[in-house]
Amino acid sequence: MSLRLKKESHSTLLVGSQEYEYYRLSEVARQLGDITRLPKSLKVLLENLVRYLDNDTVVDEDIKALVEWQKTAHASREIAYRPARVLMQDFTGVPAVVDLAAMREAVKSLGGQVDKVNPLSPVDLVIDHSVMVDEYASKNAFAENVEIEMERNYERYLFLRWGQQSFERFRVVPPGTGICHQVNLEYLGKAIWSEVQNGRHVAYPDTLVGTDSHTTMINGLGVLGWGVGGIEAEAAMLGQPISMLIPDVVGFKLTGRLREGITATDLVLTVTQMLRAHGVVGKFVEFYGDGLASLPLADRATIANMSPEYGATCGFFPIDEITLDYLRLTGREEQEIALVEAYSKEQGLWRHTGDEPIFTSTLSLDMGTVEASLAGPKRPQDRVNLPSVPRAFKAAVDLETNKKPLTQFPQVKIDDYPAFELTDGAVVIAAITSCTNTSNPNVLMAAGLLAKNAVEKGLQRKPWVKSSLAPGSKVVTDYLNLAGLTPYLDELGFNLVGYGCTTCIGNSGPLLAPIESAIKDNDLTIAAVLSGNRNFEGRIHPLVKTNWLASPPLVVAYALSGNMNIDLTKEPLGKDKQGAPVYLKDIWPDSKAIADAVEKVKTEMFHKEYSAVFEGDKTWKSLQTQDTPVYDWQPDSTYIRHPPFFEGMSKTPAPIKDIHQASILAILGDSVTTDHISPAGNIKADSPAGRYLREHGVEPKDFNSYGSRRGNHEVMMRGTFANIRIRNEMVPGIEGGFTKHIPTGEILAIYDASMRYQQENTPLAIIAGSEYGSGSSRDWAAKGTRLLGVRVVIAGSFERIHRSNLIGMGVLPLEFPKGVSRQTLGLKGDEKIEITGLNALIPSQDVAVNITFADNRTETIMARCRIDTQTELAYFQHGGILHYVIRNML
Repeated sequence: MSLRLKKESHSTLLVGSQEYEYYRLSEVARQLGDITRLPKSLKVLLENLVRYLDNDTVVDEDIKALVEWQKTAHASREIAYRPARVLMQDFTGVPAVVDLAAMREAVKSLGGQVDKVNPLSPVDLVIDHSVMVDEYASKNAFAENVEIEMERNYERYLFLRWGQQSFERFRVVPPGTGICHQVNLEYLGKAIWSEVQNGRHVAYPDTLVGTDSHTTMINGLGVLGWGVGGIEAEAAMLGQPISMLIPDVVGFKLTGRLREGITATDLVLTVTQMLRAHGVVGKFVEFYGDGLASLPLADRATIANMSPEYGATCGFFPIDEITLDYLRLTGREEQEIALVEAYSKEQGLWRHTGDEPIFTSTLSLDMGTVEASLAGPKRPQDRVNLPSVPRAFKAAVDLETNKKPLTQFPQVKIDDYPAFELTDGAVVIAAITSCTNTSNPNVLMAAGLLAKNAVEKGLQRKPWVKSSLAPGSKVVTDYLNLAGLTPYLDELGFNLVGYGCTTCIGNSGPLLAPIESAIKDNDLTIAAVLSGNRNFEGRIHPLVKTNWLASPPLVVAYALSGNMNIDLTKEPLGKDKQGAPVYLKDIWPDSKAIADAVEKVKTEMFHKEYSAVFEGDKTWKSLQTQDTPVYDWQPDSTYIRHPPFFEGMSKTPAPIKDIHQASILAILGDSVTTDHISPAGNIKADSPAGRYLREHGVEPKDFNSYGSRRGNHEVMMRGTFANIRIRNEMVPGIEGGFTKHIPTGEILAIYDASMRYQQENTPLAIIAGSEYGSGSSRDWAAKGTRLLGVRVVIAGSFERIHRSNLIGMGVLPLEFPKGVSRQTLGLKGDEKIEITGLNALIPSQDVAVNITFADNRTETIMARCRIDTQTELAYFQHGGILHYVIRNML
């Protein structure tokens, strides 16, 4: 068949008066077999393969394998996938641009052309992860936080301005604009992409990868996209296809509709729990069923957003009338909308009533059965019905080790408030935050209406609660203002603090000093309630041990009650002006009131806020940058440093060295997240990273966060495995990033032990349980691991993105065989690891791991190599994906 299929499927589509070239899937079906019941997400992959068919990276057999997927609803074939574009946020974007700048240096030193290091695909970077909640509950909070953000991140923003001017096809959305996923949903995403190539208009599905795991949010718009590590995204934008196995696709059927008083957040927490239990890691999830007809696009986006929380690669919603309505509402051009409808109907991507695609497996949910819910205390899949929250909180406290018994709780005095008792269960942070929910007018209007009802009853937030409102775009402010709800949110302390991720990424800022002292001095177990997607240990605030995900109206309700030990379905939130108890049901807005408020969201708001989205304020415009193709690294910078990844790099890769007499750096349990491996938030003054910054003249008040320092490898390698809640089983009873240096028996910070081992020329291994590396697509979790001298990670199982990132940094991921674990082997950390034959690896083979115990006893296990594809193996053989790309350029 060769390239004939590509030629014969090439056709034109007339939309209005405009003709578009495209590749007809109906012709693929005519030649290879019916694809009517192929999941729509796989049809997007199929079109991608046909368009890039070249008899090299894509061959006929790849296309046949996708068509024949319907026979068994499974395929083990590797394909090369090329997304249309790349999305970045600044925490992950800065190190990506640092890597691109370092690649230019490497190409220059090896005699290549510097200008070859340029994105070949469009890249949008949105600065949204840096604003912190320093100021809150005041009308000046937004202005003051933005001013602090610009001062704090001046070096980083100057560097991004250089990147914006130096690299082609690279756009930056300045700070104070919005969250990347909401900007993507409301403005950047097209559903069907079109562009001019060689003077002809071409059309194809909008696809992307992003350097943030919640890139999946765009799946709600019918756009296939997911999160990858920064290093994988860099390769994609430099023209490398993404190597992937044709995925299993789990169908999730939605029927019915949500009951009165139930929110999209309750629905997504239910879906997350169900899919996590079902097991969808590394799989596509595609939503179908006639219930979609009653599910607004913002609700779809909320569900798609949390794909990483249920473990799927993506959570895809097909295109239908609701998609078109949303495109129209958000101000897309009519020709663009007409193209989306015509193309998706022509290509079989349109959702029809009664659609029943073939799936690998299926689940179903009657949305009428969903109950009001939170998730916590530390995992997004741990859903708790609202009445059960006090019991769940108590269970979390009971599990704590080394907790001090208290005979009485501390009295705290703040400003003009009467002294109060701060107890276990106190809600000290209540944050309306995150792309998950601030993109959804239904839940934000509900929060505003609940605030209005509460204020009119005379309720106030408790004085120990740090409250904040951080929307994902300025449109939110416009519609809350138009609905007349902003004054009531302000009255309860939910003043605008910034447009960015804030609390959800760990930028919750400091608590008031008396609150922090009371928590530390009395070892209190307190809580944060946020409308986010992540509640991992140590993420939200270092002193907050339990974190609870909730809908925006419930966030407001918990700010009023101030405690997790209250059953909001039965106990009062407070008293009204007459002293009568006020219950949650008394102030919860009804569906009609919410719908009436949502009607106030108008297209003009989107036109207004996105008309100058790339311009920025006068401070951003005034940033003066170098006009050089190769970055002028500043030796005294504590934010942007020339990374060591390409030092001593040769034009051809050296053979892979076997691993001899490796020591174990850490033994970790199940569900270790990338937040545990590479925290994003607070830098402790007495940590290795804190010591480094102080030695370089940075005061603790100016430390900023690990996330903001990701352009400096010296900080980040010191922060690897430095989460204050990580537990290394080699040092039982100790929380935080510590280990035992086996030769001396000393307890050291993991970074310090690693440096000691590297001086001794000892390779290192990490041992872990299941779901290793779940959570954010954090490339520094792999980069830091590599810089600490770790050659191999042996785990029960890996989350998709982190496994890929480890390979992309030249670290070998191995999985324990079934029935074998660190516990069954009785590993203590004083063992030695031996792995040979690495230069003859093949994907997914069993690898002999020889373990020598302290008493000289030996045992060999056959671990599964989680290098899954030939392309991944090539990256590993080159020492990393970027080394592979550089050598290809040369």
